[in-house]
Amino acid sequence: MLAVHDLEIRVGARVLMQDVNFRVSDGDKIGLVGRNGAGKTTLTKTLAGETLPTGGRIDRTGEIGYLPQDPRSGDPEELARTRILNARGLGSLVQGMHEATLAMASEDTAVSEAGMKKYGTLTDQFQALGGYAAEAEAASIASNLNLPDRILEQPLKTLSGGQRRRIELARILFSDAGTMILDEPTNHLDADSIVWLRDFLKNYKGGFIVITHDVELVGETVNRVFYLDANRTVIDIYNMGWKHYQRQRAADEERRKKERSNAEKKAGVLQMQAAKFGAKASKAAAAHQMVARAEKLLSGLEEVRAVDRVAKLRFPTPAPCGRTPLQASDLSKSYGSLEIFTAVDLAIDRGSKVVIIGLNGAGKTTLLRILGGVDQPDTGQVEPGHGLRVGYFAQEHETIDVKATVLQNMVSSSPSLTETEARKVLGSFLFTGDDSHKLAGVLSGGEKTRLALAMIVVSGANVLLLDEPTNNLDPASRAEILDALAHFEGAVVLVSHDPGAVEALNPERVLILPDGVEDHWNAEYADLIALA
Repeated sequence: MLAVHDLEIRVGARVLMQDVNFRVSDGDKIGLVGRNGAGKTTLTKTLAGETLPTGGRIDRTGEIGYLPQDPRSGDPEELARTRILNARGLGSLVQGMHEATLAMASEDTAVSEAGMKKYGTLTDQFQALGGYAAEAEAASIASNLNLPDRILEQPLKTLSGGQRRRIELARILFSDAGTMILDEPTNHLDADSIVWLRDFLKNYKGGFIVITHDVELVGETVNRVFYLDANRTVIDIYNMGWKHYQRQRAADEERRKKERSNAEKKAGVLQMQAAKFGAKASKAAAAHQMVARAEKLLSGLEEVRAVDRVAKLRFPTPAPCGRTPLQASDLSKSYGSLEIFTAVDLAIDRGSKVVIIGLNGAGKTTLLRILGGVDQPDTGQVEPGHGLRVGYFAQEHETIDVKATVLQNMVSSSPSLTETEARKVLGSFLFTGDDSHKLAGVLSGGEKTRLALAMIVVSGANVLLLDEPTNNLDPASRAEILDALAHFEGAVVLVSHDPGAVEALNPERVLILPDGVEDHWNAEYADLIALA
């Protein structure tokens, strides 16, 4: 259970929210909604204990399962399966039982006997924590999140960002936490896994808070809605499901507008009359009373929500380049004995649009990192053409220096960019005022997405390598970015689970991993996007 009392959160001098009070008990399924930058991720970090509030108190009872947007937890050397099982203390026991089994086979009597004793002790502990039934439950969750055995047997350090995130989600769902806080849990999930997750959350007995732009997920699972407005410091709490919330919120906003309009008319009449009376000394007291009444009328009103701002994005004309600015041949990549892909050939011509598809773990992100010069292939080579200028958008935002400010990141992406020019571009991406001096590490996932795209805009790139560029974006910002992508004159190589992003790109070619088969794009491939 979570209980929040008079919570206040500040970011620098800005009051993000204040006087926040609510409880999350068993059965409370809360959708936390609001535009990028409203403070959703900051609130969930504070609720999970990752950061401290400026004021107020948070009482936590029982275990809290927290899925951040960019999970970096866990020992990199730990096996993925062990990471999941350790949510109930089982992973290390299973590993110890395996080691004890090997010791039992030793020809050294002392080693064998020690192994038998250790195995018996660990088995008792294992059974007390649920034993093989719990292990089967974890395996079922992993399977439904498209985590096959070959991934579960790998160390965390060898997994992609999407795989790591699914491991953390599986860990939390298996943990039996009384309260879950899930920040964009559908990122990196295929269509079947998203459907399964919806059913899991519908049947979940505890309480949860979920941030998601998946309308179907909140529509089917939540029974309360918390709305954060980037222009106000309060949280509107609706104790109802998603559809009723949408109707109620629209009705509330219409009521606010009418009340404010009526009050402003009455206050205007009083102020005009006060101005007339104020010229006469005999009526100065009456004028003062009228002004006071007008101010009281306006001060007692609820604020009308300001119109949400949207990032106005256009990619500039790309820098000139040759006919084929980027070419790769015979690329392969393996992690240990695990082969990711092999013999991949790809030529990116000027202005071409290519989408890369494949199941999770097929190497889509790895290939983009190789094309962007971040990683090196095991075999083959990447050949830059004349005038190549790459703009790489990483799904885990690795291109952003989290220890630098927003403004410093912008200037570093284009050495010729002046601070004034950088601020102008940042303003179009909704970073205004003191926002430019924030450390990039404190930004939400949506804000990091906007910053990374802003950095690409000023780079003058003629080849964009985009890895899930619509993750963490609210619907309005997503629509703006897809429109800009549709009008970009340069070349684009896109990895995305978002069918709308692929549709906006209107690709000419498709590269299918791990086999490296290239084909002309056709509508049949569109059906594979969400599934992959």
